[in-house]
Amino acid sequence: MTTKRKRGSTAAAESGHSGHPVTMRDVAEAAGVSVATVSNVVNDKKSARIGADARQRVHDAVSDLGYRPNALAKTLSSGSSKFIGLVADAIATTPFAGQIIHGAQDEAWKHGFVLLVANTEGDPAAEEAAIAMMLEHKVRGVLYSTWYHRAVVPPQALRETDYVLVDCFEANAASPAVVPDEVQGGYTATGLLLEAGHRRIAFINTTSSSPARSGRLKGYRRALAEAGIEFDPALVLEAHPDQEGGYAATDRLLEQKVTAVFCHNDRVAMGLYDGVRERGLTIPRDIAIAGFDNQEVIAAHLRPPLSTVALPHYELGAAGVRVLLGIDTVPKNSPMLISCPAVSRASI
Repeated sequence: MTTKRKRGSTAAAESGHSGHPVTMRDVAEAAGVSVATVSNVVNDKKSARIGADARQRVHDAVSDLGYRPNALAKTLSSGSSKFIGLVADAIATTPFAGQIIHGAQDEAWKHGFVLLVANTEGDPAAEEAAIAMMLEHKVRGVLYSTWYHRAVVPPQALRETDYVLVDCFEANAASPAVVPDEVQGGYTATGLLLEAGHRRIAFINTTSSSPARSGRLKGYRRALAEAGIEFDPALVLEAHPDQEGGYAATDRLLEQKVTAVFCHNDRVAMGLYDGVRERGLTIPRDIAIAGFDNQEVIAAHLRPPLSTVALPHYELGAAGVRVLLGIDTVPKNSPMLISCPAVSRASI
């Protein structure tokens, strides 16, 4: 007596016992169709004239056999892949800036892409090698990111694919870029203090030339002007952008008889906390303090917890992917600005 071969589970068992990966030919035999038909179904070629029954048999066989299409072969045939590259100088090793990767990963996955990350520590040779590898994998494009907001000269190899600068920009605005809105952030931080009723507000700025230094100062001045408060240059102090810088600025700050201070970043605020307490003052009763960055390991764990403005690292990464995929559009001749939200706690 002749027995009819059972499609699906029997074929899967035979293939599995053979010890070789399931091939497109295995699927074709199990479904009773040609290899070309399987290829058209697996690659979702809508123009192929394949009946609904045949398509269903192919899908059933793919499921029963556990067939996985060769991603590299699909990439070579289509000319692009489902990968997006991210080349970074140090964000993978910088805890709060690492949210750029998180945001980019989530957004890429949402649109069916996987993120390839290379952390180069700013080494040009490593950057070149990373970008070359990504081009070999035919990435959809590359995000080029730095751990702090600054001007860059993009590597020449980026010109061979679509790319977006994230948390950095090209001085002549020739490249699409996504950066934090430093002016708005400084305006928002100062506004927190104004809303609490303060009028004599100091600003401890960084000594380092950067978009953050100039932008946050501009935002501070704009907030004062809108509140009808005349700008006083004596209330703008400069300090190294770290805990020691904030601590060292304490006496100069208190000499100005201010009731509140906006610090360039959370580390400066942390140093100022120590200096103020050593002088017998209480935060916020004697002096209110606002920071910038929202470094959770600092801001949320100071006593009292620090009111601050967040650098939008997660959204920078996500927006970079959207721009790369053409979902969002960068303004002509300027970067896309991402808002820095206020994080109110108990220091004001």
